[in-house]
Amino acid sequence: METGFGFIDYAVFAAYAVLILGVGLWVSRDKEGEQKNAEDYFLASKSLPWWAIGSSLIAANISAEQFIGMSGSGFALGLAIASYEWMAAFTLIIVGKYFLPIFIEKGIYTIPEFVEKRFSTNLKTILAVFWIALYVFVNLTTVLYLGGLAIETILGIDMMYAIIGLALFSAAYSLYGGLSAVAWTDVIQVVFLVLGGLVTTYLALNTVSDGAGMWEGMKTVYHSAPDRFVMILDESNPEYMNLPGIGVLVGGLWVANIYYWGFNQYIIQRTLAAKSLREAQKGILLAAFLKLLIPFIVVIPGIAAYVMVNDPAIMARLGAMAAENLPGIGTADRAYPWLLHFLPAGMKGLAFAALAAAIVSSLASMLNSTSTIFTMDIYKQYINTSASDKTTVNVGRISAGVALLIAVIMAPLLGGIDQAFQFIQEYTGIVSPGILGVFLLGLFWKKTTNKAAIWGALVSIPIALFFKIGPKGWAEGAMFPTLPWMDQMGYTTVLTMIVIAVLSITQNNGKDDEKGISLTKEFFKTSPLFNICSFVILILLAVAYAFFWK
Repeated sequence: METGFGFIDYAVFAAYAVLILGVGLWVSRDKEGEQKNAEDYFLASKSLPWWAIGSSLIAANISAEQFIGMSGSGFALGLAIASYEWMAAFTLIIVGKYFLPIFIEKGIYTIPEFVEKRFSTNLKTILAVFWIALYVFVNLTTVLYLGGLAIETILGIDMMYAIIGLALFSAAYSLYGGLSAVAWTDVIQVVFLVLGGLVTTYLALNTVSDGAGMWEGMKTVYHSAPDRFVMILDESNPEYMNLPGIGVLVGGLWVANIYYWGFNQYIIQRTLAAKSLREAQKGILLAAFLKLLIPFIVVIPGIAAYVMVNDPAIMARLGAMAAENLPGIGTADRAYPWLLHFLPAGMKGLAFAALAAAIVSSLASMLNSTSTIFTMDIYKQYINTSASDKTTVNVGRISAGVALLIAVIMAPLLGGIDQAFQFIQEYTGIVSPGILGVFLLGLFWKKTTNKAAIWGALVSIPIALFFKIGPKGWAEGAMFPTLPWMDQMGYTTVLTMIVIAVLSITQNNGKDDEKGISLTKEFFKTSPLFNICSFVILILLAVAYAFFWK
């Protein structure tokens, strides 16, 4: 197929690739006469400043599942999917104020390591194995699949070759350099990501308005598809089961967000590498502000594509190319790659670089965190307890390479998924409620015991499956949940926490657990800057929801 890519587009993308690889390899180099130790490789020597932390958080988070998957959800259901991004800004404030002080004070490398300090080695191992499996078979695999899909759609390159290319690109600097290479290249990646995303949004809206500008395009999109600008869906909406109205604000979305931003290794690892707690909290604030912007980069283009596809006049204006790889019902994830065809020369290359930056930065982050958990929580715990720093770093590199190879093999098997972003959230939601319940009670309730936490984590899976299938589902042979899956997550979390609380009280006769964390009000005291910026973020969120409520 004709890609529409010209020399200048390839030149822009090549410049991006050379810049990322050059910076990644430069910061990866060993200092003269020194060799990387575990802290250098896995925690960037605990030297990251706030702006690198904030940039890296967003670069790790925004990937193909947002650019491709969330744009697809914007096409299919509209701005309501932006709740994931806007509520994440609120969640980041909570993480910065209440979780980070505990994690940084404990001086941990990994989230499973915190589990060991608070509960036991057994529970740590259970969760470490779970996270490795989740990162390899869900996160890495899905990002590679969606990235391959995008490149196949945009450039016409066979998906398997595209997947291999993305894997090699991310591995080229991240396997050798560790978190330092990942974090410092993320600063550049996020510039491409935001700039390229905004360019795509501008030009998509400008196309809708037939050259009258972004603001006119936004008004046209808003008036042409008012149903796509409703944040709180009612039960009559066909997408209610994915985003169940007010339940999004008070229910299961909190489970997804707090689990992801608070207890997800490849996200929280950046803050653990901060110079100090205050520096980590400032990085959290930068990420929260950027989160407010993300829907304009990844959701609005999907809505614009929906308007374009359903307007015969616009389609006629776009010409024959508009009919190729057309997004529609069941193929919503084609929306963002389809839009890139209509960008002018040079801008295609920039937008494609933004998409590549999102994909590669997330792959590099997931690889680094997978290798960190395997090396620190499995290898050094059970295989070689006296491993030297050199051995530890080498095992980290090898385990990351093996994880990437498995993901490359698995990625093509995901073909045929529509709205991949929703798919990931729904199936991660089977396991995240139990883990969230364990962590919340372990952090803030001193009576929580190890045995109760293990039972809670194990029991949460059948509870989640019960809600997913349900008695009604079994009776009718239904394949889909009888409750919105987001509500299922909320109910599963609450029931898991009840199980843990009852078992803890029964086991310890109501006494505090010996590993319970003693906390005081002063422990969570934050700076005036953090408090003021948090207040501004919450005001902006309130205004956004008030404007787009219905």
